[in-house]
Amino acid sequence: MSNVDRREVAKFESLAQRWWDVDGDFKPLHDMNRPRVDYMRARCAIEGARILDAGCGGGLLTEALAALGGNVTGIDAGEAPLAVARQHAAEHGFAERIEYVAATPESFLATSPGTFKVVACLEMLEHVPDVRSTVCALAQLTAAGGDVFFSTINRTAKAFALAIVGAEYLLNILPKGTHAYENLIRPSELASACRSAGLQVADVVGVRYNPFTRRCTLSSDVSVNYLLHAKKLSG
Repeated sequence: MSNVDRREVAKFESLAQRWWDVDGDFKPLHDMNRPRVDYMRARCAIEGARILDAGCGGGLLTEALAALGGNVTGIDAGEAPLAVARQHAAEHGFAERIEYVAATPESFLATSPGTFKVVACLEMLEHVPDVRSTVCALAQLTAAGGDVFFSTINRTAKAFALAIVGAEYLLNILPKGTHAYENLIRPSELASACRSAGLQVADVVGVRYNPFTRRCTLSSDVSVNYLLHAKKLSG
């Protein structure tokens, strides 16, 4: 597979069995899932749409989109999270609406260009070596007029203090070493990558997370976590 950091893949492979533990290593993802799904749902049609979840991990977002009537393909570079995702989907009645494939966006292009009406790439970009390559591949996987959603972490002092030092080393709500500051992505950088790939940025919104109350809300503050919605230009 191209554009893969094997150390990053191994990191999440080692945690695969904990994906669906709502109080475990991935609890912030569980807490953020509903607000992010609601954001997507408000900005595009989910029911009946062909949807790609890139970097799906254990399938938290994948199943949430399938529950809303989407026909979802989840791709990931790690086999262990995909095994967990497949088992969970089968146990919870989502097997008919979900397909899981071991692939990167770049490798998946060979079989599925221009296929998906909705593409989601949440919490993955900060773990790949070449962000622009991933964004370009995802744009090519999107059907004309389709919607692309990214979620990642801004490269700011505040994000370093809260998302890395606070979350990983002080509060232990994420495994230590989950994020590297130099790999975080400013909204302007992601917007530039989108435009270069033929995507038009439609919206950028901050994601605010309180680790003590476990409450997640959207806000105008993009200094830590943020969501970016882009459209694939028709033609």
